[in-house]
Amino acid sequence: MRIFTCLLKNANPKIEYYSRFSPSPLSIKQFLDFGRDNACEKTSYMFLRKELPVRLANTMREVNLLPDKLLSQPSVRLVQKWYMQSFVELLDFENRKPEDRHTLNDFLEILIDIRNRHNDVVPTMAQGVIEYKEKFGFDPFISSNIQYFLDRFYTNRISFRMLINQHTLLFGNDTNPALPKHIGSIDPNCNVAEVVSDAYDTAKMLCEKYYLAAPELKIEEFNTKAPKKPIQVVYVPSHLFHMLFELFKNSMRATVELYENSKEGLPPVKARVTLGKEDLSIKISDKGGGVPLRKIDRLFNYMYSTAPTPSLEPGAVPLAGFGYGLPISRLYARYFQGDLKLYSMEGVGTDAVIYLKALSSESFERLPVFNKSAWRHYKTSPEADDWSNPSKEPRDASKSIYKANR
Repeated sequence: MRIFTCLLKNANPKIEYYSRFSPSPLSIKQFLDFGRDNACEKTSYMFLRKELPVRLANTMREVNLLPDKLLSQPSVRLVQKWYMQSFVELLDFENRKPEDRHTLNDFLEILIDIRNRHNDVVPTMAQGVIEYKEKFGFDPFISSNIQYFLDRFYTNRISFRMLINQHTLLFGNDTNPALPKHIGSIDPNCNVAEVVSDAYDTAKMLCEKYYLAAPELKIEEFNTKAPKKPIQVVYVPSHLFHMLFELFKNSMRATVELYENSKEGLPPVKARVTLGKEDLSIKISDKGGGVPLRKIDRLFNYMYSTAPTPSLEPGAVPLAGFGYGLPISRLYARYFQGDLKLYSMEGVGTDAVIYLKALSSESFERLPVFNKSAWRHYKTSPEADDWSNPSKEPRDASKSIYKANR
């Protein structure tokens, strides 16, 4: 703890300095063009040695606006320590020249170390939220701030890993020989139906492990740009897989639990992939009974989960757990200007739709910026609701003091 306090004290001026800069969002096309045509390790180094500290500093300044009771939780303090250590390590390269080969090699190794250090940031921060909730209960205003912060914090992490992965895959030795056409983590010709099938197969294995059964999958494609041809897009397959895997898990769980005692068998989960001029859309439909309208927003809330809290054992992949699956998946979709929406009919089933940009030139990173607007969000007191709220019990109109005069 003393080491962390010392690091914090020495690095604070630098954190404040770098947080004055706004992150520089890149498009998938820019990632692709750089990696394909003129990948230069020195250029990447010069960009990342400033951009990575900027993105870290923006997040680290915002963390400090969280309630003290949340910041004091062991898991949250651990995440802060990881971020501080990574920030300090990146500062070592502020003035190192890219012409020195040792500099580029050292930077590559540091990026790999940082990426590995941050592997468990999502579940560890989620554990911190659970620790806070168990000790201090649920407060609507605090919950709203936590929701706002975690959306921004996790988006920043997605972008941070995207930059690191592009550099290490392009200039390191961890290129996947099975994916020779990938430019870093980007597939210039990502076959969407194949990713849908892969995500389904993985979720199916997990579902069969827990429930000994899983619904089948039916896929349809509608390519308006090139009818009868497979739909392909320039995208990050791992991001798309993450979103689809989460949606399939939810659909399978709902379907199996609803029909576990039925003699009719399990209705299939359907996937429809469509490509238009602006959007690439993927709809996952199930007959799992649906969700009431009032609960839809809760499904994207980090402080809400419909399943028991899992343990943080290494290698464990729960079918449901901390409650961050759907909100994180939505952040992946929004990261490159897309979205993820749920449409449910209680008693029937749910349609989940992933929207992505059809053109890589329009798929710019959506990044949080630490500024006065963000600061005010945490400091503004909650206002009274200016819409009527239904009371728990029906009001007795005969006792109203506003009875009309006869």
